[in-house]
Formats: sequence, C-alpha cells, structure tokens
Amino acid sequence: MITTLLVANRGEIACRIFRTCRALGIATVAVYSDADAGALHVREADTAVRLPGAAPGDTYLRGDLVVAAALAAGADAVHPGYGFLSENAGFAAAVQDAGLVWVGPPVKSIELMASKTRAKELMAAAGVPLLAPVDPAAARAEDLPLLLKAAAGGGGRGMRIVRELDALPGELTAAAAEALSAFGDGEVFAEPYVERGRHVEVQIMADEHDGVWALGTRDCSLQRRHQKVIEEAPAPGLDDGLRDRLHDAATAAVRAVGYRGAGTVEFLVADGRPYFLEMNTRLQVEHPVTEAVFGLDLVALQLRTAEGEPLPSALPPQPAGHAVEARLYAEDPARDWQPQTGALLSLDVPDEPGLRLDTGYTGGDTIGVHYDPMLAKVIAHAPTRTQAVRLLARALERARIHGPVTNRDLLVRSLRHPDFVAARLDTGFYDRHLAALTGGADEADQRLAATAAALAAAARSATSTTAGGFTRFGAWRNLPSQPQLRRYRSEPDGREHEIAYRRTRDGVAVEAGGIRVVSAGRARVTLERGGLTRHFDILVRDDQVYVDTATGSYAFTALPRFTDPAERTEPGSLLAPMPGTVVRLADGLTAGAAVEAGQPLIWLEAMKMEHRILAPASGTLTALHAAVGLQVEVGALLAVVADAQEEPTA
Repeated sequence: MITTLLVANRGEIACRIFRTCRALGIATVAVYSDADAGALHVREADTAVRLPGAAPGDTYLRGDLVVAAALAAGADAVHPGYGFLSENAGFAAAVQDAGLVWVGPPVKSIELMASKTRAKELMAAAGVPLLAPVDPAAARAEDLPLLLKAAAGGGGRGMRIVRELDALPGELTAAAAEALSAFGDGEVFAEPYVERGRHVEVQIMADEHDGVWALGTRDCSLQRRHQKVIEEAPAPGLDDGLRDRLHDAATAAVRAVGYRGAGTVEFLVADGRPYFLEMNTRLQVEHPVTEAVFGLDLVALQLRTAEGEPLPSALPPQPAGHAVEARLYAEDPARDWQPQTGALLSLDVPDEPGLRLDTGYTGGDTIGVHYDPMLAKVIAHAPTRTQAVRLLARALERARIHGPVTNRDLLVRSLRHPDFVAARLDTGFYDRHLAALTGGADEADQRLAATAAALAAAARSATSTTAGGFTRFGAWRNLPSQPQLRRYRSEPDGREHEIAYRRTRDGVAVEAGGIRVVSAGRARVTLERGGLTRHFDILVRDDQVYVDTATGSYAFTALPRFTDPAERTEPGSLLAPMPGTVVRLADGLTAGAAVEAGQPLIWLEAMKMEHRILAPASGTLTALHAAVGLQVEVGALLAVVADAQEEPTA
C-alpha cells in the first residue's frame, strides 16, 4: 500500500497528482529546482526536497537525485508525471531497484515504445495499421511531402516537413542534430506527411490481471509547432466503425507490449482510416477531458494498478457529454509563439459548474525562463459539444490574467472559429488561420478601454471619493479649462492612444468619440457609447495597466504625460512638455536673437509650479510662437532654435 508519494515533476501536473493524493490520504513529496523554490507545487506538498540548480539537466532530469530525494523523504512510491523522466526506462528501473513503487508501466513496455522506429515494427507485427516508412536515401518526388521525425522524440522536437527533394539532405541533417541535442539520440526516420490529417488518440488503462480499458477517443488536431493547444473528448465526427477500429488497434498495441497503468495510443486519421503514430507510456497533458467524460480519476487508477489491484470492472463506465481543454501559455502567437516571462500578477478563471482549472501558478508567481510556458489548462464539460465549447470560450474571455502576454485571445478566437465550431479539424488549422486569429484588437474598442484607464487614473488622483469608491467629479471651477491628457501604448501591438478629458461641475467629459462617462472610480469605470453601456475593471502595477471587460481584456503601458520634444519633432523645436500658461519670456527674446545652449527662454506655469523651457543648443531663434498669458496644450510648438553648427541649406 502506497503511503507517501514523490512526484518527479513540477508545476501543474505535480499539483494535479497531489490533489488526488490528498483525497486518498497519501502523503506527498515534491522536488524542486532553485528556480522553483517558491512554486505552487512546492507550497502544496507535505514535504519538499531541493535539487540544486535551475536547468532541467541539473535538476528534474537527474534521476539519481530524484531517487535519493524519495529515499531521504521517506517516500515509498514515485509518480513521474509527464515530460522529464516519465518515459525513461532507466529511471523507472532505478526507482524499482531502490525498493520504491513505480507508478507507471513496466520497464520493458517503456523500452519497447521508446524508439518510434522499433515501436512501428512491433505494431506492424501486432496488426496495428500504420503508414509505410520511407527510406530517405531512396525517396523520390512522388513520395513527397515527407515528415522527418526523431526516433526517440516527442513534443515536436526533431520534426521537419520536406516538400522539395533538394531540401531533404539538409533537413535530415538539421532534424538529426536537433534530435541528438534534445534526446541524446540522433536517429531520424521518414514517413509520408498527410495533409489535413487529424490527430486522434485513445486513452487506455490496463492492470496486471489482463484487464484493459479503451477509454474513448480524443481529438488533438489543433497544434502549434507539433504541440497540442486544444483537445477534446470524444473526437467529433467519427463513425462507429472508425471508433471501433481505433479502440481495437489501441487494445492490440497495449497487449503487444504487456502494458500496465495509464497510456495513450496516438493515431493519424486521414480519409476515414487510422494510422499508428506512437504510444505514450505515461499520463497525457490532456487526460482531464477523458476524466470529465467518463467520470474517472485517472491518477487514482494509476495508483490502484501500481499497488497491484485490478481495474474496478471488466468494462469501463459509460461516457457522458463532451469535454474540451485549452492550454493557456505565456507566449505571443503573433510573434512566432515567442515565450514570455515575468511576474504573473493575476490568474483568475471563473469558477462555474462544468469548469475545471489545472495550474501550477497563482497570482504573484514568477514565470521563469527554464521550463515550459504553459500556465494552466482550462477544461469545460457539458452535455453537448456546442455547450462545452461555448462554456470554455466564455470562461477564457472572462478570465483575469495579468502579467506577461498569453495565448488567451487566440484560444477564444480558435474556439469560435467557424471551422472549429463545425468540427472541421486537422493539424493544419493554425497554418491556415493564424494570421486572422492573431489580428490586433478592434481599434475603437481598444481606445475605449484606454479611455477607461485614463479616467480611472484621474479618479485615483482626485481627492473626493464616495463610500462606494466612485469619484464624484465636482467643484472644478477654479481649475484651468484645458483638457487633461494621458497617453497609453497598447501591448503587445504597440498602438498608441492619447486620451483627452475635461473635468466639469457635473463630473468628467471625454473630449472625443461620442463617449459618455456614467461613472469613474479608481478600479472600475462605466462608459456609454452609441447607446451601449460597458463596465471596465482596471488593475495598475507600476506603469502597466490592465483593463478587463465582459468581452475581452486589454493591456497598456502608461506613457509619460508630458512628451519629450525630441520624440515628436526635429531637434531645435521647443514644444510645451505639459499643458499650462506662458508666464514669462527671456529678456529681449525675439525671432533672430542669438541664444546659448541651456539658456532659459520660456517659463510655463502648470500645477502651481513654474517650468523652464531651455535652449537645446547654441544658435539663433528662428521662430517664436509663445507670448505671455498664452495657454498652451502639451506638445504645442513654442519656438525653434537653429543650431549654430548646422550648415546653411542651399
């Protein structure tokens, strides 16, 4: 009987396994790198053991250190999670050699499936359908396109699509080099690349008493860089005959390797036919959609089979409903999926019936550079696919995610794309639709959000606040009538917005856009435009401003309120750095006068203080637009100085 379990992993999957352990009364042990010292999985574990260092190769991939940690913490079992050492036969053997229970398949099963080339040979012998391999040395034009894959690979590493025969040698070399670097094995093989194929997989559970469950299908076709983004169960649009062939092939694969525990058999489906891709001898990232549909806890079943118990029954429970999972990544899809790092200020997903959040982060954590950028998985389960997709899209839309750029908008748009809604799924989805799915936010809506940010900033600077937190803008008669200006840059598209507003006796008025201010508080603003009233929630952290609405979220960087003349004009132009009144000019200052660099030329009064405007260089004042008593707005041209060192133009 397992009493204390060490999870040889980190982040979301470690937290998810700990959740089941708590429900079963099993004590938990975490391992952590120095970069993860304050991570959520460390905080949630009963005991934690440090693995000195930060890089995976020095920490989570050091099987010897992990086994030593289990022994030191008094664990009697090890769960590998997914990734890292989860499919490493040597690690599984080391765990068992140390007298610990291995919560995973037999070492022999891992070895047989470790090489994709040998696995395909074994599957062919077992009658599992697969694509015929292509010898790269003998490939011809009619064999194209080809897919090159690392024999020991996973996660899209070492994969290349070859569409021209002349490119094959170079792509082989590149794929082999990447495979060697990522997996320590440079073996690469080639097979036909199927355009618009679907990635469909079968979840299996097996015990040591010859019991095997084929737990339905999952569609994982929406991928970026050969890595999954959105998954669902059951795979939509499969007829009964195809589903039966997939279940039979997966069961045959399991029995061929004497499997035990949780595993996944992956297939490419094209033209109504399945082709074996690989078998993952571990729990999959997307396992929650199967759990939701079948009402199971796959981790609990893993622990049960590891203890030698049989599956609860000869047949699995009947599935019910549909489940969809979206992987929330800290990455920018519009910039080649570039990973993002930094402080995660907020991560709040609505807690509604049918929704589940699996995450390794909470607000206040830091997203580092060492590990996968996945922040969380959001799962929706409902009676029908339409309901599940709608529930998930709306939950993501309403989520409050502040900090680094994420793929949240991409996920929402993907779930609502006509092809996805109609279940027209294949692995080329993002190749065709990414540009449209990553288009910038509507400029008018973005500007409205920036307006809300500006009004909230004004409310925070005001002194009269009601008990409810909403500012009453009033008694501004003695203030200058000039509009107030605030500038914001939208992230990540870089679009700039300059917002002008004016305080009045009755409140505050926006200078443009047909916007009526209903209320403006420090953290919430309500605006009406074109008869439509919208609420905006604002969070400010230093110069970053996050604006959340019922239909989307916006991130801005607050820019200096008073512009630097050098940023707006050619050198020599003197611009008003703020709104104010000209109260003084230098003696004798007229057009044609000689001036010295740094000489005060003009004095502005603003915010009850005088501000000097200095000559940017020695030279001649060629133009003077300022006059005492003149009220100017920020950026107004006051004067122009021609540098004495400039050559006269012809």
